[in-house]
Amino acid sequence: MTVTPETATSPAADPASVTATARRLLTELPGPRSRELEAERRRHVTNAFGITMPVFIEHAQGSLLVDVDGNHLIDFASGIAVTSVGAANPKVAKRAAAQLERFTHTCFMVTEYASFVDVCRWLNEHTPGDFEKRTALFTTGSEAVENAIKVARAATRRPNILVFDEAYHGRTQLTMAMTAKENPYRLNFGPLPGSVFRGPTAPAHTSPDGPGEALGRIEALLAQNGPETFAAMVIEPIQGEGGFIVQAPGFLTGLREIATRHGIVLVIDEIQTGLGRTGKLFASEHEGIAGDITLTAKALGAGLPLSAATGRAELMNAVHPGGLGGTYAGNPVACEAALAVFELLEEGALLDNAGRIETAVRGRLEPLMALDGVADVRGRGAMMAIEFRDSSGPRGDLAAAAAKAANAHGVLTLTCGTNGNVIRLLPPLVIEADVLDEGLAVLEASIRSVLS
Repeated sequence: MTVTPETATSPAADPASVTATARRLLTELPGPRSRELEAERRRHVTNAFGITMPVFIEHAQGSLLVDVDGNHLIDFASGIAVTSVGAANPKVAKRAAAQLERFTHTCFMVTEYASFVDVCRWLNEHTPGDFEKRTALFTTGSEAVENAIKVARAATRRPNILVFDEAYHGRTQLTMAMTAKENPYRLNFGPLPGSVFRGPTAPAHTSPDGPGEALGRIEALLAQNGPETFAAMVIEPIQGEGGFIVQAPGFLTGLREIATRHGIVLVIDEIQTGLGRTGKLFASEHEGIAGDITLTAKALGAGLPLSAATGRAELMNAVHPGGLGGTYAGNPVACEAALAVFELLEEGALLDNAGRIETAVRGRLEPLMALDGVADVRGRGAMMAIEFRDSSGPRGDLAAAAAKAANAHGVLTLTCGTNGNVIRLLPPLVIEADVLDEGLAVLEASIRSVLS
């Protein structure tokens, strides 16, 4: 399926006025059956899970999610960038189902299987960096981050880690310390591990003079604490949960130079940005840099739990045998799903589609920057965002209200940002042109209704 941008026409400030062709809304959202299941959820599942939209999904069709009441929802979330090839891709399902027939699990650390090696080979060949690589597979993004830190510390014999403002790296104890946002990710969970230092970034939309000042402050932070004590610096090439922040040109190349000069392992966290999301296989390619270790997850398994750390062979092999692993690391069913994802990426259309998605999003949403309350439209490929801010500061209330209105009219959207004032768009790379245009029309009308 190929996405082509459509000429945007401004809908009235009422999302209900957008003609529903892809969407099918048979009930209000959530519908009666979803409400029944939500009541069951509250009786049996901890309240600690936050829910964006309390609808229960029965199946998926391409870029649509079909709930238990028969409502068809346009998916602009992709399971937080997980189902980039769609939530029910037949190639993924076929390979995973065939593996389920053979065996579900043996644990790679007990007896090996070829699909684990095949996934590692593909990542070694395709992640940025013209050097010999090795890959380790895990289950979650947080595991990939933590194991990258283990590798960096083992290789350098240094303790300290440098992370950055607006960062998100996970929910485990160490990755919480690396994540910047306090609520909900760090609140009430301390004390957190030490040896984690936080440096500034240079967001393109707030750094008209470029990254020089931020890079200078990073150099000062390292000098104050001893650059020889830092094992790794970890950065998302586009910061996801922090607000879909694209850095000013030169910032990431500056970090690469600083890391090289001080012998610090540069870890590029491509867990949300990687595998085609930004229009290239890896977002770091936009900046022409390579991490010493590159992390992937989310889209890697197309909905099955799988993550990876791919890095310089001498780094990845610095850990003693048995030092890395995990019972479910590189599960064979998830590995088969990843191999299907690789096949789809190699066909080429998905990367082209990401660029066409960006063109359509910008064409529809950038005109809204003329409205009071809309501050920015940014991102790359199929990783786009719209920020709400006015003279009083960040307007998380506007973002929440606009997202809620779009959700109520059958377009699933997510918010993000330290202040919750950003709506992020993560449509599957297989989204059809007419479905994308309809979803954007509903979102535009929702934003206009909130700002009117």
